[in-house]
Amino acid sequence: MKLQLLLTFLVFNRLIFAQLPTQTVRGSVFDSETIYPLSGAKLLIEVGGQKYMAASTADGTFNIAKVPVGKHQLVASAAFYDSRTLTIEVTSGRELVLQIPLQEKVSQQKDVRVVGRKQGEVLNEMAVLSAQQFSVEETNRYPGSRMDPARMASNFAGVNGADDSRNDIVVRGNSPLGVIYRVEGIDIPNPNHFAISGTSGGPVSLLNNKMLANSDFFMSAFPAEYGNSLSGVFDLKLRNGNNNQHEFTGQFGLLGTEFLAEGPLSKNSKSSYLVMGRYSTLTIFQKLNINLGTDAIPKYYDGAFKFNWILKNGGQLALFGMGGSSDIAIKISDFKEYTEDLYGEGDRDQYFGTSMITSGLNYKKSINEKTFISTTLAISQETQRTNHEYLRNRRIDTLTNEIVFDSIYPMMAYQFKVQKLSGYTAVNHKFNKQHLLKAGLSFDLISMNFLDSCLYNLDIPDNYELRWNYQGSAAIIQPFVQWKWRVSDNMDLTAGIHAQYFTLTNSISPFEPRVGWKYRMDNGQAIFAGGGMHSMIQPYYTYAYKVLPGVSNPNSNINMDFSRSAHSGIGYEKSFNKGFNIKTEAYYQYLYNIPVTVAPSSFSMINVGSGFSRLFIDELQNTGDGYNYGLELTVQKYFDKTFFFLFSGTVYDSKYRGSDGILRNTSYNGNYVVNFLGGKEFKVGERSVIGIGGKVTAAGGKRYGLVDIATTNSMKEIIFQDSMFNELQFRDYFRADLKISWRKNADRVTHEFGLDLVNILGTKNLLTLAYRPALTNQDFIDQQNGTFLPYSEKTQLGFFPIFYYKIDFKAAKR
Repeated sequence: MKLQLLLTFLVFNRLIFAQLPTQTVRGSVFDSETIYPLSGAKLLIEVGGQKYMAASTADGTFNIAKVPVGKHQLVASAAFYDSRTLTIEVTSGRELVLQIPLQEKVSQQKDVRVVGRKQGEVLNEMAVLSAQQFSVEETNRYPGSRMDPARMASNFAGVNGADDSRNDIVVRGNSPLGVIYRVEGIDIPNPNHFAISGTSGGPVSLLNNKMLANSDFFMSAFPAEYGNSLSGVFDLKLRNGNNNQHEFTGQFGLLGTEFLAEGPLSKNSKSSYLVMGRYSTLTIFQKLNINLGTDAIPKYYDGAFKFNWILKNGGQLALFGMGGSSDIAIKISDFKEYTEDLYGEGDRDQYFGTSMITSGLNYKKSINEKTFISTTLAISQETQRTNHEYLRNRRIDTLTNEIVFDSIYPMMAYQFKVQKLSGYTAVNHKFNKQHLLKAGLSFDLISMNFLDSCLYNLDIPDNYELRWNYQGSAAIIQPFVQWKWRVSDNMDLTAGIHAQYFTLTNSISPFEPRVGWKYRMDNGQAIFAGGGMHSMIQPYYTYAYKVLPGVSNPNSNINMDFSRSAHSGIGYEKSFNKGFNIKTEAYYQYLYNIPVTVAPSSFSMINVGSGFSRLFIDELQNTGDGYNYGLELTVQKYFDKTFFFLFSGTVYDSKYRGSDGILRNTSYNGNYVVNFLGGKEFKVGERSVIGIGGKVTAAGGKRYGLVDIATTNSMKEIIFQDSMFNELQFRDYFRADLKISWRKNADRVTHEFGLDLVNILGTKNLLTLAYRPALTNQDFIDQQNGTFLPYSEKTQLGFFPIFYYKIDFKAAKR
């Protein structure tokens, strides 16, 4: 009888899974330090008692066919290597292709306790602290992230992204200016639409998460291969296309319509292609009366590609690229009625556009079991172009009660262009199980072309001041060497040196040491510590301000040196079963050699790098300093079954000194930031899943100063009193988001609908103060009496629903 029941259960179980769509799970297994393929590695997926198994072949690849759709655990193991357990999500619309690095054991003794890599651990083997891996699934899953890596990273402890208008991120109190984006070893230009020169953020990211593989984000004391940054590093990995069959993704949503295609380049090779494009025309925003913080309609498009060839010698050659263009026209002259919601300055029409493109070749090869080499050569270009037209004597007509103006004429225009030829080469060599050396060199050959002019006096047309007229070139060279000593299976020690040379100013930083240490203890516990010296050049355009042909300017910034910083941190983490993890980290950073004015003032380059404004100042010297310190806590449950949650909290202080020697709050000193987000999936039948997620963010308000009324009226732009700079603070930031999604796995097709309700409570967070010209008779009377306030508070994004529909489907298998 028991035998009959068992047979009945097994038959019934197989019938259930026979009705479900299935999919292939493929990929490769390799040594995490040398990228050498591992032959004979075992892969196991267990679903409802049914085991799906495979072993990797001589080139490290594996193939597990007919895996039922859903979320499963995959276990990868190999002789003499730590095993890994991954949470995977199998869908019917596309094959799941995995890259699985395994770490070699130091000791082979059976009685030695071995602690393997935990879920979410960074890919870079040299990083032991202040680093976080992020995945495409997280950028999709986290409410309010808008499928943007930067906005997703703002959920991490130590990161503040409390600006709804842009994806600038403040890492441990540092300016967003210090954040760099890297692809295949190359520092790429700001990968955002509507990007202002000298910033790292923007309103809309042109990075498409569908192009990315799992990537790393570093927040402090990063490994020696990363330079020219004082804040954070996005080390982005571009995934390869499916080299087995053609697959397609289409998506339509409020933020754009996009299409992606991937597949094999030929029937007889393992080479692949991956291309995508997105276009957005946001006229629908006006019809829905959605407040985006702008009354204009942004237009943008972007694309990316990667072609990957598997060579006969075992190497890989990849041609990759990404880029985009954006334009916006903010025509104040079209508005006949005054509203506080007018975006930008209230006395001028603004036309602004940007473009960015990067393309390169990357060659990778595991020369043998001990040595791996990666080389990249790339070109890039970024441009910003603007012209403003001034509305002279703009006012409200007392007869018609409409806004009128006397005349409109050109006020300001500029075009900035930076082109780069970039190279990167690195070699990993594993001397034995305990010692790994990585050494390399990166360089950028830079061509700069800056042109800018504006009116001397806004009320007098055709009398212009030339502020930039510069054409020049420079190079930045960055060698590095890093060593990792695996003292035991449970202790790692890293040490490295980074150097940096900038030809434009003859600045050199010959010795930037980096060290890290991590010790894994019983019961999933670990302690870690590290530190490092870092340096960073200033935004390119700031060197060339008022450096004009044939004009001598001894007070120019052409000789500015690097800004420098010393980072240190120490932390503890505890990993539990079922993907639950707690981590806390304390840090201290000392910033020095910061450019400040020669004459005593509150100005410091430490506050530059966010928003939509450029810097107009010369006579800078590297005598400023500052510091950041804080304590972070992360409590996380990874999405390994049906739910996840993440709590991240940071308390910090960020201070600086200008040339006046007064200790002040930096512009990014909010003092605290707290995030709590979570989500759960509910299975509906055998093919559908409904997901619900929520997020709450609270952070200290932005810093600002006391407005200098007289100077603001005279200059027709916000000018703060120098002595009171950053002494005031907006009320605290608060935002709640909700995300709802539905996914269905049909045969060979996956459908997904999503609705991301950003700022669902409609909280009116303050963004900034904006210049407000006098318009009414009462305004002019108050202006004469000295009681008129030439500014208004600008609020951030209101309630913003973002919908999308996505479809994944595959062509007939070859």
